[in-house]
Amino acid sequence: MFKTKHIELFKEKALHWASSFSTCCYLDSNGYADPYGSSYNCIIAIDSIDELTVTHEDAFEALRTFQEKVKGTIFGYLTYDIKNQLEELESNNPDHCHFPLLFFFRPRIELLITDATVEIICNDSLIEASFIFESIENLVIPATNPLPKTVHIESRMDKQTYLSKVEKVKEHIHRGDIYELNLCQEFYAEDCSIDPVQTWEKLNMISPTPFSSFFKRKDQYILCASPERYLRKQAAVVISQPIKGTIKRSSDATEDANLKEQLYNDPKERSENVMIVDLVRNDLTRCASPGTVKVDELFGVYSFKQVHQLISTVSASLNPKFTYLEAIKDTFPMGSMTGAPKIKAMQLIERYEESLRGVYSGCIGYITSTQDFDFNVVIRSIVYNAAEQYLSFQVGGAITTNSDPEKEYEECLLKAQAIKQVLLNQR
Repeated sequence: MFKTKHIELFKEKALHWASSFSTCCYLDSNGYADPYGSSYNCIIAIDSIDELTVTHEDAFEALRTFQEKVKGTIFGYLTYDIKNQLEELESNNPDHCHFPLLFFFRPRIELLITDATVEIICNDSLIEASFIFESIENLVIPATNPLPKTVHIESRMDKQTYLSKVEKVKEHIHRGDIYELNLCQEFYAEDCSIDPVQTWEKLNMISPTPFSSFFKRKDQYILCASPERYLRKQAAVVISQPIKGTIKRSSDATEDANLKEQLYNDPKERSENVMIVDLVRNDLTRCASPGTVKVDELFGVYSFKQVHQLISTVSASLNPKFTYLEAIKDTFPMGSMTGAPKIKAMQLIERYEESLRGVYSGCIGYITSTQDFDFNVVIRSIVYNAAEQYLSFQVGGAITTNSDPEKEYEECLLKAQAIKQVLLNQR
């Protein structure tokens, strides 16, 4: 156990140090209190002893075998399109990012950081923790360069096309095909060169969130400012915290308080939230001990730097007959990013969206040697393929019978605001 006088500076140095390796995963809570989560402020996994890359084979069977083989904590991500292995679904929209279906790694080094201490776990006997600590403490962070102003952001879906698709989704709702659908659109930049660490640092400064992450796999990066937990397992208890309901913030305290109240009382936002809570409850029932699924919090209003969000918490006790993987398989992908009924919603998502989701609306996190885990939802995130100089971010919202297409489009722009601010080098 090590102590440092300036924990935030140490975290910054640790990120720069970790990013010099071909593989790293940086998970930052940004100081948000989490009664359901880890006691650590930040967890960093650095370099890989062993890796699992899945492109076509059975993702969950490969993950089970890998987790049992390495006998330690593994870090990684699952993409949205693993859905096709869980149900009779397809993903035929264009893939511009080219990330594998699933990637996990056993790190050589793990850093567990609280508000005052640094614990270093070396999974390689040739490395000493004191050497790692000193290397990070003595690191001189390179001077930051102005972010390039040449990032030209385009949309796969113009405004009129998006509005038209919202109307088509509403027709499905009126016919009774679905109750709700999460419709997303991609923004992208080609021939794009960014500094991933610097870009993530600015994104995290503009939009600090409790499930932020920086993930590197060779030339592929996920720069994530997610406010949402997908699923956590601690001993026998599994917890999901879906987000449905978003409103902008105001610099005026009175107006900001009024916006929070407006969000809490908005019948459309509450309707969206309760439908997804019911979906999550139904998903968890498949793997839970009978009678243990409960809603711990309904319509909690949580405030972040850019927006207020409506978050609910659903928990259950995992049935001893099932493994940790069943809890993931039975709930993936997360209901907040699909709609209800879930399978029909995913079929329509494939029809009306114009890009493969891939990493977006998948999840990033870790699985411990005791088969506990914690995963976020990959939203408010930049996905960057440095080798192909392609950058992507997607945003979306829940379409219901009461949706106003113009307001849904405005919500998409609100969710994209922080990322655009970073990429366009705005203040």
